[in-house]
Amino acid sequence: MAVEVQYRVVRNGIEKMTFTNKKEADAYDRLLDLAEHIETVLEQAPVSLNEQDREALALFLAQHQAELSGPKKTPARKAAKTAPEAAKAVA
Repeated sequence: MAVEVQYRVVRNGIEKMTFTNKKEADAYDRLLDLAEHIETVLEQAPVSLNEQDREALALFLAQHQAELSGPKKTPARKAAKTAPEAAKAVA
């Protein structure tokens, strides 16, 4: 008989997800915290969303938070940005 440790993420008495890794469970719990905060902000938005759509949008935005923080600078973008500055210095 094997012993298996499980970490359950529970919100409002409803089990949302089960993990075998505590780190993953904590990360998902933080994601749900962020989604809950976003949903609270969306309640005050100038558009009306029903509760189900607001919850779905809040979770989507929380899952894509890295993309919402703005475009990432790639080495090519950095080089393109600094090239005009370098040309000014040479001239």
